[in-house]
Amino acid sequence: MNLKAVLEGLLFVAGDDGVSASKLAEIMEIDSSEVLKLIDELSEDCKSESRGVQVKQFGDLYKFVTKEEHSKYYKKLVDEDISDSLSNSALEILAIVAYNQPITRVTIDEIRGVSCAHIVRKLVMKNLIKEVGRSELPGRPLLYGVTDQFLDYFGLKSLDDLPEIKVETESGEKELFDSKYKEE
Repeated sequence: MNLKAVLEGLLFVAGDDGVSASKLAEIMEIDSSEVLKLIDELSEDCKSESRGVQVKQFGDLYKFVTKEEHSKYYKKLVDEDISDSLSNSALEILAIVAYNQPITRVTIDEIRGVSCAHIVRKLVMKNLIKEVGRSELPGRPLLYGVTDQFLDYFGLKSLDDLPEIKVETESGEKELFDSKYKEE
């Protein structure tokens, strides 16, 4: 089995979150020193002009990033993409972030009930949401908030212009509480 190809796939799947060498060693069932050697080899392979990504280290995490010399093309894609209409899922995530910022991706997942990592990455690329810091939770996950471009896109002067959310309860809930649990 080609372990360098396995490493490449793992880095691709990890996406923006990245993955540590120790986690890669655990997954691939090899020594950390061998993982570091494979990372160096893959990094050298990616330096070729025929490749559009490179391996970068951020702290103890490794991930694929695009090459800076191709940035003008990536910007065209993102600029073109922003003019496309947003999916219902993207709009839902934007609403969750706008009303709950700063918020972690895991919290967004919990609210929605499904993974939203891919859509969050797209919204970051479209500059509608951005990383605003790190949570104090274990692992220090990224916190997200909306951008000024989000406000422009939706014609808002500030987040205060967002409509108020009214929570509706099912009929009968209040009566049940009043009849069974309320002290007199």
